[in-house]
This record gives sequence, structure tokens and C-alpha cells, in this order.
Amino acid sequence: MKHRIVVLGAGYAGAYVAGTLARRLSPADTEITVVNAEPDFVQRLRLHQLAAGQEIAAPRLADVFADTGIRLRLARVTAVDPERRIVAVADADGDGDGGGDGDGDGELGYDTLLYALGSHAADHGVPGVAEHAFDVTGRPSALHLRERLDNLEGQAGRDEGGRVLVVGDGLTGIETATEIAESRPGLSVTLVARGELGAPLSAGARSHLRRACDRLGITVVEHTTVEAVEATRVLCADGTAIASDATVWTAGFAAGPIAAAGGLEVTGDRRIVVDRTMRSVSHPDVYAVGDSAYAIGDNGRPLPMSCASAGYTGRQATAAIVGRLTGREIPNTRLDYHGNHISLGRRDGILQMVDGEAQAKPKYVGGRKAARVKAGIVAMSLWGISYPTFGLPKRKHRLAAAPDLSAEKAVRSRENEAAAHG
Repeated sequence: MKHRIVVLGAGYAGAYVAGTLARRLSPADTEITVVNAEPDFVQRLRLHQLAAGQEIAAPRLADVFADTGIRLRLARVTAVDPERRIVAVADADGDGDGGGDGDGDGELGYDTLLYALGSHAADHGVPGVAEHAFDVTGRPSALHLRERLDNLEGQAGRDEGGRVLVVGDGLTGIETATEIAESRPGLSVTLVARGELGAPLSAGARSHLRRACDRLGITVVEHTTVEAVEATRVLCADGTAIASDATVWTAGFAAGPIAAAGGLEVTGDRRIVVDRTMRSVSHPDVYAVGDSAYAIGDNGRPLPMSCASAGYTGRQATAAIVGRLTGREIPNTRLDYHGNHISLGRRDGILQMVDGEAQAKPKYVGGRKAARVKAGIVAMSLWGISYPTFGLPKRKHRLAAAPDLSAEKAVRSRENEAAAHG
């Protein structure tokens, strides 16, 4: 019987791992199934561009995985049962034209699970976010915001509409605010920062960011906490209200509830706690990558939710899965955090490197050069996903005897019980 590898999610991390496993493991011994709710690959790094009105490439996953031996299942993951090694799914290919296998609702059994379902906007319990705010964490939500911005532009000149409010000055908030301001100059854009604008950046980079906001006409409101979102305004902790025709929520991210509901050990933001090889500390036949994983980097700090972390955790998980299944030594691949690449529209950007303590280095790169570097990184990421069989080895690894994880799982269970009774 073949070893069943199920990959949940085909974002940057999931698609990369699935393609690499297909390159390295013999199809005589393994079968790989990728479960994804959408038929296309979503460039999450560029969803702020999509919302701003630009077109971005969205390769069909059926084409991406063609000739790889990977089975694509277009479905939503509704539950994970790691004790029975079962994933429950609800079919997402109702029209039969998704290019993958649409077998209706059901269950998928696995021997090894790769959890890569990513993250979504975290509302932090703020009232009204779910009802009134937009976000750019998924393609449907980005398109929803785009439609709203189209309507606001259509109203410009006829009334006082057109006020866009971006809450959160992390990388996503900065990129979203600058992209909308550049692409839709007829709209008024305000960026709300909890502290100083660009606080984690170096002094020079902060000054560059402020000049970019001034150039684009973005109003920056600093040291402000939003406590509620309403249809036409947000309410702040200091008692003030800021008018808004479209509020975009970018104040942090969290993983979905599925892993926690299934009994996997997770953090407060519901990321799966993994060891150095990206394997769940509570369930050894489950691996987590990307935004779904709580992984400690080589600097001793948790890796941030980012595309770079998706690449690093994906490479480590791949090496671990291949090593364990084929009886080879498992290498420790790099788990680095070098810095941030921030786009400020299409012609400006910031490259901010950090030191071993994750603190910004004094020097930074800004302007068109930084914008070109960021565009190159995004293009390379898409190319790597689009051609998963590039560098296909002539000989694929055969599996060793099927690993028996039951003993290891029992040991971990006893350790957890002992820790609980302290």
C-alpha cells in the first residue's frame, strides 16, 4: 500500500512542498494529494495590488501540478482528526470546471499530513471588524475590497465619498495604503498606526516611508488604537472617531481554528507548535509550514508570518519528510530572518535588513532599486511554484520500511501527561 501524503493548502508553502516531494519521492511508494479551496494559485504577496485595481497572475493549480503525479482535490478543509489520521472536506468544485477532483463532501485518510492552511486577518475581538471591515488576506476578500473602491471612485466628484481608512501599519497595512493611494489618486487614504509609523524600521527607512506617504497624499494617524469599526467610521480609544467609506483591517493575522479543534498543540494565535524539523510536537505524523507553523528560527525567535518563512519552513519540512520516509539523515536547513522587503506602490520600496536580534540595521535601501528587488522576489516565488518539476531528478527516492510512529506518539503522550501533572 502506498504511503499517503496529504497537503492542506496550496499557497506558497503548501504548493512548494507538494511539488518538491513529487520530485524527490518515488510514485511507486507514495501518493500525494493537495487539498485547496480555490482552483488557482493565489499570490498573497500581491493581493493588495489586486485590491487596488491591478491584474495579477493566477495560474491554475491543475496546470501547475500537471504531469507531477499529484492529485488535486478542490475542497474546503472542515476538520482534522489526527488520532484517526482523517481530514474532513467539503467540496469546493460545484461547477465541475475546477480542473481537479471534485468528489463531494467526505474524508481523506493520510499517513503524513502537511498542514499549510495559512492565516487570516485577526480582529483581536474588536467589534464590527467582521461586519464592516475589508481585508486582503484572500483573493475573494481582495476582490470584494476592489469592488468597493471601484464604487467609491465612481462616486468621486458627486459627493464627499471616497475615504479609505487602513487600520494597522505593519507591512501589509503599509503596502495596502500606498498601493491604493498610488493606483487610485482620486480617493482619500488614511493610515492608522498603533505607535510611531514604521517603528520597527531604522531611522532612515522611517523617514523614507514618511516621505512616501507625503508624496502619495496619505494621512497618517499615529499612536492610535481602534476600538470599534462601524459602517462609516471607526471609534478610537481616545474617544475620537475617524470617518471612512471603506475600512481595511490589516492589524495582524491568526491561523484558523481547525488545528486547535482537532487537538493539535497550538499557540494563542492558533499556529501549530512544531519542532526544529517542522513536525507537530503533539502529533508526529503532522507537519506544519508557513503561517500555520509556530517555528523558532536560528536566532532563537519565532519566525514571523511571511513569504520568506514559508520558504524556510517548507524546505525544512520537505527535508524531514523525505529523510524520515526514506531512512536518510535529516538535515537542519536554515531558518533565517534577514529582514523585510516593502513595496510602496510600483516605483518605490524599502529593503530593511535586521541583525541577529531581529533589530533593524542602520542602513537600508529605498526607492526604485528596492521596488525592483521586491518585484524580482515576487516573480521568482511565482516561477518556483509554477514549475514544480524543474530540476526533476533522474532517480527518485524509494521509501524505507514504513515508519511506526505509534511508539513515539505514546512517549510524547506520556511526557505531556507528566508535564500537565507537573
